[in-house]
Amino acid sequence: MKSFEHFDRSRDWTAEETIVLEQVSRLASEAIAPRTEGYDERKEFPWKNIEDLRAIGLSGIFVPEEYGGTPITYRCYLEVVRIISAACAATGIIFGTNSATAKPIIEFGDEEQKKRFLPRFAEGALGALAITEPHAGSDAANIRTKFRPDGDGIVIDGEKIFITTGDVADFVLLFGKWTEIEDSPKAVSAVLVEKGAPGFETLRLEKKMGTHASSTAALSFTGCRVPRSNLLGKPGDGMKVMIATLNKSRPSVGAQALGIASAAFEDMLRYTNERIQGGRPVVQHQANTFMMADLATELLSARLLLDHVGRLVDEGEKDIGVEASMIKIKASDLAMRLTTEAVQMFGGHGYTREHRVERLMREAKITQIWEGTNQIQRQVIGRDLVAR
Repeated sequence: MKSFEHFDRSRDWTAEETIVLEQVSRLASEAIAPRTEGYDERKEFPWKNIEDLRAIGLSGIFVPEEYGGTPITYRCYLEVVRIISAACAATGIIFGTNSATAKPIIEFGDEEQKKRFLPRFAEGALGALAITEPHAGSDAANIRTKFRPDGDGIVIDGEKIFITTGDVADFVLLFGKWTEIEDSPKAVSAVLVEKGAPGFETLRLEKKMGTHASSTAALSFTGCRVPRSNLLGKPGDGMKVMIATLNKSRPSVGAQALGIASAAFEDMLRYTNERIQGGRPVVQHQANTFMMADLATELLSARLLLDHVGRLVDEGEKDIGVEASMIKIKASDLAMRLTTEAVQMFGGHGYTREHRVERLMREAKITQIWEGTNQIQRQVIGRDLVAR
């Protein structure tokens, strides 16, 4: 479509970013996309995709140069996530989760922590973000995991659920409450737990509607001891770390959703131009034409909003909570609507696994739920309106 071509030409990437995006686009179309259906059906972690992303240096794009990375702008990072997610949503989620784990270390970690963990990210280590518990989802202030200081260590007891990559991650950024601070949101703290720590185990992997290739784990910490040096920031800094982390990861969810939506729109456009019903292509029936015109407008609008949020971050704006919620809502609601319409346009074929729109519809739903449900995002935006 001309409108998308005009938008893509207007984005003024640097020469280095252009090379990165070309490499990612080629890898996504030639290698990642052809494997996606198989990984989804087998419910198999996409290790080959991760290895290929490492091979082109993508593990280092959110790590500063002094720690072995080759950083790009946040705006370009979001475009990378969108491209990967259009080819394989599960791989996009894994890649985005890695960024969400690394960025708080960059922002809140001390020099020793940065030297210890960031080079490992640049080399391809996987990270996981552990907030949700059986009794605390979007209401993260009510988590029950406990961090008890003990000499030069911290003893952890608790359970986490719905943790992306939790079973295979090299380290987990874990949120819990510091026992020496009164039980309130002020007690929330953040600790890095490395794979293999005694008392840290995977309880189970969830059986999910979609994104089958991205593992989602329940984790247990029973008398798990980590060094005091693994505490990110100070005791009680956890809510500050969490909010900053989610403000950066919610736009990434928006990018994942737009990847899914873009793939569904491309498939729907191709199919409706080729499928003949009533003596003419399906797209030429007015009701279908109007519906697809609306979806194209919404898709371009969402991509513009995502680009705007990326620019805000790159320009140093810290207070992006409202915009992060807006793009998360806009993109994920659109992904669900667009994939549903795509299945409808494919008719009976869309309900079978003959075409990928069936999978895309299943994958879209999680983007409305994780990293804070869309109901929570509307509360964030609403509070800002009331405050104004």
